[in-house]
Amino acid sequence: MTVRPRVLERPGLDHWEARVDLAAAFRWTARLNMHEAVANHFSLAVDLEGIRFLINPNQMHFSRIRASDLLELDADDTDALSRPEAPDATAWGLHAPLHRRYRHARCVMHLHSPFATVLASFEESILPPIDLNTATFFNRMTVDEALEGLAFEAEGKRCAAMLTDPRIRIMVMGNHGVLAIGDSVADTFNRLYHFERAAQTGKPLRLMSADLAERVASEVERYPGQAERHFAEIKALLDEEGSSYAS
Repeated sequence: MTVRPRVLERPGLDHWEARVDLAAAFRWTARLNMHEAVANHFSLAVDLEGIRFLINPNQMHFSRIRASDLLELDADDTDALSRPEAPDATAWGLHAPLHRRYRHARCVMHLHSPFATVLASFEESILPPIDLNTATFFNRMTVDEALEGLAFEAEGKRCAAMLTDPRIRIMVMGNHGVLAIGDSVADTFNRLYHFERAAQTGKPLRLMSADLAERVASEVERYPGQAERHFAEIKALLDEEGSSYAS
């Protein structure tokens, strides 16, 4: 098979590399079957303040999203939902408050991935530290136990208020799904990928001590380049297949 070189820019569209990264994340999430129909959404800030962000078009399947399809929105735009190419209302409701409020939420990914959603449906949605994956999230996740319906703007603001601690990068959304935030597409996708793996737990469990779990979490945080290499390999695989995500 002839490998098609990845397109590096597209005339008339800003933030091309950011678009390409986000499109690759959509495609790979669909490949892993971590998405649910057309109900989930990813966003990425493209300005220094984090107010302008890219997000998937309204209810478009992850497996078809291209870099050129992504919407660029302003979190302070009060008319965003009334414009011709408006985003999904729950995507706006969940992502806009996060980009508006937190600079550390450069990238926001929300999924109803199978294992994380089951975890979110348990009476106690804890993720005990039983291996390296689960310990990665020790003291670095929060559980929302106060679901108030679909993630329209009021619900999105309520959820955003739970992420003031910049160390908390995963929210288990009780009876709903999972939300991850991060510094980049690679950082956030890597976190979401490993959280889904970590959620594949059962009982009874052998728990790590708090000291050991904290040590593992700290070591993973300092481990160099893993997220970037993981995501670079995903894009390389897509490129080798001649995927259209970078178009």
